[in-house]
Amino acid sequence: MRYVSTREQTRTVTFATALLRGLAPDGGLYVPQNIPTVNPGAWEKSTDFGTMATNVLTPWLADEVSEAELKSILKSAFSFPVPLVRIGQAWVMELFHGPTLSFKDFGARTMARLMNHFVDGEPLTILVATSGDTGSAVADGFSGLPNLRVAVLYPKGQVSSVQEQQLIVRREGVRAFAVKGTFDDCQAIVKTLLVSPGRLRLSAANSINVGRLLPQMLYYYWAFATGGWKIADVCVPCGNLGNLTAGVLAHLCGLPVRGFIAAHNANDGYPRYLTGERDAFGESIRTLSNAMDVGRPSNFERLKFMLSDDQMRHMIRGSSWSDDDTLASIRRVYEETGYIADPHTAIALAAARDAPDPVIVLSTAHPAKFPDTIKRALGSAPATASELTSLYAMPVRVQSIEANPNILRSKLEVWN
Repeated sequence: MRYVSTREQTRTVTFATALLRGLAPDGGLYVPQNIPTVNPGAWEKSTDFGTMATNVLTPWLADEVSEAELKSILKSAFSFPVPLVRIGQAWVMELFHGPTLSFKDFGARTMARLMNHFVDGEPLTILVATSGDTGSAVADGFSGLPNLRVAVLYPKGQVSSVQEQQLIVRREGVRAFAVKGTFDDCQAIVKTLLVSPGRLRLSAANSINVGRLLPQMLYYYWAFATGGWKIADVCVPCGNLGNLTAGVLAHLCGLPVRGFIAAHNANDGYPRYLTGERDAFGESIRTLSNAMDVGRPSNFERLKFMLSDDQMRHMIRGSSWSDDDTLASIRRVYEETGYIADPHTAIALAAARDAPDPVIVLSTAHPAKFPDTIKRALGSAPATASELTSLYAMPVRVQSIEANPNILRSKLEVWN
């Protein structure tokens, strides 16, 4: 397996190089030069997530990671359940049972262990921009690993109080930076420093890193294996389009997805692009589903590389939903089924209502991470998860900075 930049396809690199660089030197995103076929026997009758994960990822990584090493890495990363539950007319794949209660634990924990497997020499600093959940998953997944440290950037005042507490808890080898700007500003800082690192040795843990996308393919396979379907639609809550891109990769490997539904909030550039609008992307808009508040999604570049416009529009249909729609969906789902959906999952459930059966909805975060929004929709907050209760007794560490890559660079250069 070799990887190329979305912007220059003549130079190939190994997975280890793509993983440790994060972003290609030309500013492009790494993509597989050729997409392997994953035999249905690797996943169809799976009853154990770790074994299935090893079978699915072996064609991608066998040249660089032995099967025994890969099995050990994945067993350590996926130490939590991944249930599929029937909610109304949809099948909900709950991806929030990891240590930080969001689907980002899948990619972050695997990538951390793979980076730790490959890295040597001087410490590697991992940059991660987050609109809510990615940062805490990366901070938790990487904390304490030798030769790795993490700088988390989040938009100040634009994540939930619970999410912020998860981000700023003091962890070994982790620093949090509250950026005076938007998620897009945080993402721009990361990309600038990756292209021009100066004296720093840097990589990225956002879904711009292909090492995040490969493990995110796994729960698509698990959903089909658990449901026993030969074909199904998948509805994905979308922001930076990494989750959707992982699903498209799985489909291109042979997973029988009938079609994808890209469910967005008011940041609707991608749905508008899918209807034929040009120059659809713009500044990000704050919403109740803040992890999806991305105006210019990085992984659009990958999707454009892997699919023609006609292929993309045939395979993926988009929709967008307002905050009022989100609250209404939370109420409707609870009244009809007793299920409490977080605001991101609520948008996906709304988008999936008219999809043919079976339709799989990816549930990306635990509702306890959004108590204010759930209370606004239902009149009372959800029960607090034990994983979150303990956070408030822990010490915190955070620095507030301007949205300037040079400021962050100077702070990272004196990190000790």
